[in-house]
Amino acid sequence: MKTSTKLLLSVSAGIMLSLSWPAIGEISPLIFISLVPILLLEREAAQQKTPGKNRLFPYIYLSFLIFNLITTWWIWFASPFGAVMAIILNALFPAVLFQMVRFTRKQLGNATANFSMIVFILGWEYFHMDWDLSWPWLTLGNSFANYTSWIQWYEYTGVQGGSLWILLTNLIATEILIIYRAEKGISKRKVSLFVSVVVVPVLISLMIKSTYEESKDPVEVVVVQPNIDPYNGKFSGISSKDQVLSILELAGQKVTPETQYVIAPETAIPDAFDEEQYGNTEESKVIDRFLMLHPQTDLLIGASTFMIYPDGKNKSQTARLARDNRTWYDNCNTAVYLSGKNNPKYYHKSKLVPGVEMMPFPAVFRSFQEFAFDLGGTTGSLARQEERSVFGDQKRIAPVICYESIYGEFVGDYIRKGAGIIFIITNDGWWRDTPGYKQHLAYARLRAIEHRKSIARSANTGISCFIDQTGEISQATSWWESDVIRGALNYNPQPTFYTTFGDYLGRSSLWVGILLIIYAISRKIIRKPIPSGKNQD
Repeated sequence: MKTSTKLLLSVSAGIMLSLSWPAIGEISPLIFISLVPILLLEREAAQQKTPGKNRLFPYIYLSFLIFNLITTWWIWFASPFGAVMAIILNALFPAVLFQMVRFTRKQLGNATANFSMIVFILGWEYFHMDWDLSWPWLTLGNSFANYTSWIQWYEYTGVQGGSLWILLTNLIATEILIIYRAEKGISKRKVSLFVSVVVVPVLISLMIKSTYEESKDPVEVVVVQPNIDPYNGKFSGISSKDQVLSILELAGQKVTPETQYVIAPETAIPDAFDEEQYGNTEESKVIDRFLMLHPQTDLLIGASTFMIYPDGKNKSQTARLARDNRTWYDNCNTAVYLSGKNNPKYYHKSKLVPGVEMMPFPAVFRSFQEFAFDLGGTTGSLARQEERSVFGDQKRIAPVICYESIYGEFVGDYIRKGAGIIFIITNDGWWRDTPGYKQHLAYARLRAIEHRKSIARSANTGISCFIDQTGEISQATSWWESDVIRGALNYNPQPTFYTTFGDYLGRSSLWVGILLIIYAISRKIIRKPIPSGKNQD
């Protein structure tokens, strides 16, 4: 294969993957064949018997570099350095995976290699959701986020069911092309299989959606979108008290005697306060007056807070020393639950953006944590909470903060603790008017389907909205406009299959993939020949 042909395949894969993505091209059906050029390159490389003669890595890396650049360039507005590192690293990881597939194909044959590609990628997606460089924004199954009618079965598989669907269709499409090149004819059996694998899940999804009915248990919610510029207003220029006052004035336009919750966005209280001293803040006085006027209503509001460790006892890995050189404290991105009946309750954001809200591997890079820039307004790595918190008495709510909403299994932790409705609070203004905030909204639709939970989403600026249990959006607000909306969301405490078992596809794939690569390495070491016919197409 000529170098020019390889480059064409590499570039075309990156472009097709990008065009299939939410808020980019929105041509999601393209994802069913987007990996075919990469798989053809991998097959070509695996068939080369001369070591180093047919390099694979640069071409695969280029494909995923293009994909990451086109879909996530907007990270630059929040963190230029973070954007560069995210794009470079997140193109590197899948390129390494396809090197592993190539190695497996040479050692164990085509059938095993095709299977290995599936388990390597699903296993990696799972691993990538739960380490300090986590960035599952481009998990393959996310590509269908705005095609919710196709993926109602995510309540059984989660988003990785979509990834498996994509991998299978691309493998079959690649086989169709290979057979055509070898035999100069179309394999009707393979084409029929491809069509079936694409169409049957869609039909199943349409059937599920047509028969799904939400149980009627309405909760009236008011969502506020204050639209305060995060760069030139939120953390400078407008006082924290005035921002809270503006939010509650907006809420007051929609609150009724039936309103059970008011939601305000991430870091709506921008000036950090000691959680033990909330009652002494100016913002608390404004909020108390609002709650007295509306005693039937509780408030969930984002805030910058800090926790103090007297004498440094039981301090966390992210704790930093105050200027007095005696006091240790942690900064937090916090959801605060307030009612007229109880003291404030706090939940600390636990899925933090690598390199932006936290320095990865704090035990190793503790001295560098101050270089992290927090999207909530403070500098340095933030503290996180090991367990999820749910709020409310009879109607339990999940206080999901910003980046956390892209993690399906993680959100399930709230549901397993009894939450029957999801509230997402976010900023989204950091990325300006780019695909970033639109993709972030789209991923929230996946959580609604996976857990069959209604969602109220409060963003500092567009898009705030309500999402029903099938992923349909209503009352979506506009970008860069202050607004307030009111809606009745059905409460559903019942877990789905996916809520109960989480990312079982990725979890099992990770272990199978590890065993496969160990087996392939052992075969290479002992140089045991592959039985005749095992490495034939």
